[in-house]
Amino acid sequence: MEKAKIIKERLQTAQSRQKSYSDVRCRDLEFKKDDWVFLKVSPMKGIMWFGKKRKLSLGYVGSYRIIQRIGQVAYRLELPPEMSLVHPVFRVSMLKKVVGDPSLIIPIETIEVNEELTYE
Repeated sequence: MEKAKIIKERLQTAQSRQKSYSDVRCRDLEFKKDDWVFLKVSPMKGIMWFGKKRKLSLGYVGSYRIIQRIGQVAYRLELPPEMSLVHPVFRVSMLKKVVGDPSLIIPIETIEVNEELTYE
């Protein structure tokens, strides 16, 4: 019984130490309905997610509107039709607030470069 008590005390000590480390790094993020956010993606080797591939790809994609808050840390996003296979609910740690007007963000696919390597 004494060994079990010692193990339990050491586990509690380790858990409280880890919690203090995570509390320092933790940020309280909260979004409202109709806020615009970027979605964090992490591409894996050989797999293409969200049209991004390899380690030099972007960390965040799109600008998506929040439709609904689900629980304490989950949000439902309004995703475009081409992303219909992706589940629309994401944890707050995967979101980053869009600063500025989201209507001014231009998708890279719509930029046309002419022969002189210039664009409008």
